Amino acid sequence: MKALQLQEYKKLELVELPRPVCGPEDLLVQVQACGICGSDIHGFDGSSGRRIPPLVMGHEAAGIVVEVGVSVVGFREGDRVTFDSTVSCGRCTYCRAGTINLCENRQVLGVSCNEFRRQGAFAQFVTVPQNIVYKIPDSLSFEHAAMIEAVSIAVHATNRTPRHIGGSVAVVGAGMIGLLCIQTLRLAGFAKVIAIDLEDSKLKIATQLGATHTVNARSEDAVAAVMAITNGRGVDASMEVVGAKAPVQTCFQIVRRGGSVTLVGNLTPSVDLPLQTVVTRELSIYGSCASNGEIPQCIELLASGAIQVAPLITATATLDETAQWFDRLYAGEKGAMKVIVKPNSV
Repeated sequence: MKALQLQEYKKLELVELPRPVCGPEDLLVQVQACGICGSDIHGFDGSSGRRIPPLVMGHEAAGIVVEVGVSVVGFREGDRVTFDSTVSCGRCTYCRAGTINLCENRQVLGVSCNEFRRQGAFAQFVTVPQNIVYKIPDSLSFEHAAMIEAVSIAVHATNRTPRHIGGSVAVVGAGMIGLLCIQTLRLAGFAKVIAIDLEDSKLKIATQLGATHTVNARSEDAVAAVMAITNGRGVDASMEVVGAKAPVQTCFQIVRRGGSVTLVGNLTPSVDLPLQTVVTRELSIYGSCASNGEIPQCIELLASGAIQVAPLITATATLDETAQWFDRLYAGEKGAMKVIVKPNSV
């Protein structure tokens, strides 16, 4: 089969690899669409430490079942499916408690690190265990279904955030995940959803997708702007989806006393914690990792139109074109968000 392999950092090559072997509890999926994730871009140059070459990356995917393992139940050849990026074991203490994203034996598709290596979906075929696979309706395109994994990140982060129906929330970072979080937070009942970013183009899309207020932190004081919007009180909740020092600090500065901060971004290994602010204002901090069984909910949200992903898709690409898109995204091409790779298109 054809696959796009990270041969060394910043070097992707189209190669021929053996078709993956379908294990007894696996499904062999012909990949119809796979999104380039921001984490793939950070893995591309080795900065994340979680894409050690050689590796086929890609974990946001959808496709068609072409082979079913002998022990698989509930699936058959021809099923249209998507799947979680987190490969959970289903047997450890955390899985048995229903927190599969905290699985002790957790692996991630398209990731290689010191603990494991798992080939991903920038290939014509990929094998996935049946316990992370979900059927998708015929009405949902493969390109949109490939966004479900990203949607699940936003849904899980929103589920982690204390609800304030009619309350206020600020999303710091209006990239793709941030724009999805804006939509899920509105669905959760927040009346004021403030989008904070450095680019007006992203803030414009944020408004289209449900943000009630926008703040450009490059051209104005973000903290002062949020305080003005909330009559000097601060937001009930803030959500950080970048994973860098400055936006994390902003999240703590704009939340009200007794409010909450949800940390989703995972770019920087560590940031400073404003300890006295957290303690004296009695803030609650929530980490949000991947998703935890929310994918069926996400399929329904996309199929019903409650969540919009079309405005976030910049382009589609064949495997031949994908290396060029990696270079463009790595260079920070202005206005580019999600590129969907179609490994079986020519």
